[in-house]
Amino acid sequence: MGIFDKIKHAIFGEAKAAEPVAAGAPKVEPAQAPASPSAAPSPAPAALAPQSKPATATATVDIVPILDAAVKKSGQKLDWRHSIVDLMKAVGMDASLTERKELAAELGYTGETNDSAKMNMWLHKALMKRLSENGGKVPADLLD
Repeated sequence: MGIFDKIKHAIFGEAKAAEPVAAGAPKVEPAQAPASPSAAPSPAPAALAPQSKPATATATVDIVPILDAAVKKSGQKLDWRHSIVDLMKAVGMDASLTERKELAAELGYTGETNDSAKMNMWLHKALMKRLSENGGKVPADLLD
């Protein structure tokens, strides 16, 4: 798993973690199953699986409340909206230069990786764009 995938999973995984709670709600449906004992048990599990898969595949994940909550949970003063280092720290990742260089390679950075300030600015924009392309709802001002 690459660095981008780890970041995406850290952010999108938080949103998907809320969905099993919704999947827990259909426990009411097995109570309906005894009403038609022979037919209901087979269709109910089949009906549950397709409903949960399309919901996760088509859902857009709003990254702002997830990252704001991650910052709050970290107990640190982090500015994930402007800093790739702070964003990585917020989601509990190693924000070392080595990790950022690896992320830069994954995202196609062609500049000088030893110019960390320039690379970090590019990384943040590229990450926001890639999150958006992968189902993340990213504020417009972070995509420019």
